Formats: sequence, C-alpha cells, structure tokens
Amino acid sequence: MIKHLLSGGDLDADTATEILDTAGEMATVAGREIKKLPALRGRTVVNLFYEDSTRTRISFEAAAKRLSADVINFSAKGSSVAKGESLKDTALTLQAMGADAVVVRHPASGAPHRLANWVDGSVVNAGDGTHEHPTQALLDAYTMRARLGRLAGLSVAVVGDVLHSRVARSNVLLLSTLGAKVTLVGPPTLIPVDIAGALAPGTNVSYDLDSVLPSSDVVMMLRVQRERMNDSYFPSAREYARRYGLDGPRMRRLPEHAIVMHPGPMNRGMEITPEVADSPRSTIVEQVTNGVSVRMAVLYLLLGGNNR
Repeated sequence: MIKHLLSGGDLDADTATEILDTAGEMATVAGREIKKLPALRGRTVVNLFYEDSTRTRISFEAAAKRLSADVINFSAKGSSVAKGESLKDTALTLQAMGADAVVVRHPASGAPHRLANWVDGSVVNAGDGTHEHPTQALLDAYTMRARLGRLAGLSVAVVGDVLHSRVARSNVLLLSTLGAKVTLVGPPTLIPVDIAGALAPGTNVSYDLDSVLPSSDVVMMLRVQRERMNDSYFPSAREYARRYGLDGPRMRRLPEHAIVMHPGPMNRGMEITPEVADSPRSTIVEQVTNGVSVRMAVLYLLLGGNNR
C-alpha cells in the first residue's frame, strides 16, 4: 500500500481494487449496533481544513472515529493561520504533536504534495484547489460498482464545470485505470484544452450533452463553481441549465440501467433538477454513505491497519 494518497493517479488497478474491496468490508460496520472497530486505536488523525467543507470533513471524522482513532479537527478560521502562520509551520506543529495521518483540504493546488514532504505521517488529499480529490473518485467508483456490478467497460459522462473541478480530474484518472471509458461534457469555456489527453489517453470530450446520454451507463453532474469564476464562462444560469442541465426529459433518454451521480453540494435547478436528484436513478445520498466506508478503508490501509 502507498504511504500517501495525493492523486487518483497514485493508484494502480490492484491498489484501487484493494481499497474498494476493503470499503465493502467496512460497510458492514454501519449495520452493527456498535459502529466501531479497534483497528486504529492509539493512532491520531488530524483533519486540516483550509476551506469550508461539510460532507468531506464530517465523512473523514466519522471514518476515523469508527476505526477508534483519536481525531483532531483543525480549521484555518480561528487558528494561528489567521495570524499569518504558514502551511509549513502548521505542518511542523502537527508533526511535533505526533499526527499519524493528516487529511488536508487547501485552496492551493499542490499543497498536500508539499505537506507530504514536511511530515512523517501519511497525508490524504481531501481536495486541493482545482487539482484533485482522490477519495471522492474512490467513493464514486465504489458506488458505480455497487449499483452496476462492474467498472470495466462502463461509459461514464462527467458533465459540467470540468475546468474548476478537482472531482473530474481524479475521476478521469481513477476510472480510466479501472477500465471505464470517460467522456467529459460541457461548454467549451469550461473544458480545458487538451485535458483529456493530458489526464488519460482514450478520454473523450463532447460539447453536446444530448448526444452522449443514450450511450451512458453513468452520468456524473458537476457543480458550477461560481466562487472560483472570475470571468463570464456562459451567458446565464438559465442558458447553462437549458444546454447542460439534467432534467426529467433528458434523464428518460438514458438507458434503463443508467445511474445519475453528483459529488455535492448541488445547485438544484441549474445542473440538476429536483426531479432527477430525488429519483430512484440518483445515487447522491448513497455516495455520502459510501464515502464513510471508503475513507475508513483508506485510513485503515494507509496506517497499516492490515498489519496490526
């Protein structure tokens, strides 16, 4: 097992499959009366979040606690970071406190890679700028496999704001490794030039959502990240929804077995309508549940739980 999880590209097919299989075993814990395993007792996991987060931070915290680890939650707001402390000095402080793993979310792309050079423990990337979010890709892959029974050969359409999406990048890398065929869909202004070839050869790009839907096993809608936009990337929210939003009529063009995913949080009525988000095809709530199991598996394997 690797020491750090910084990118979807860090995982080969065997390692990724080991994580997904372990997550399946961890999922059984959620059905128990006492949702605890002693695997990481005595280990310390620090959640180091420089950006706002609900799902990811709580998911990592729940995962570590279910493995009996000691959890320290660190928020940049109200800490020494607000006084000007650098990431390196914060890392050295955590190192001095004996952190066995640091889960980091940071607005700067590449920050987790820097952090990995400064601490002895494992570093897990919980999202860095517009770069990557590997555990989200793992939980997405786990959800696809649970619903559809396989990953190899699936056609996955990733739709929307690819330019600013760390989820899209990690999913392209991981799903391609596991044998899925990924198509990036969105307006030309929100799909970087040459991104498909740069991330994974064989990845396709389309600017027409309607042409992609009939052949897709999975449609993954991405949130339009307005907080990262400094320019006008499309005429209006209404125009975006008309061209690239997933509504009821578009959902009915999908194959019968196809599923709809969204990493959250959603802009209901923009990239996805309430009818689709709340439909039986939607896996949005399942993704949150599966996220805890997948992150339990990642922490367990990174911290040597399989050797204890």
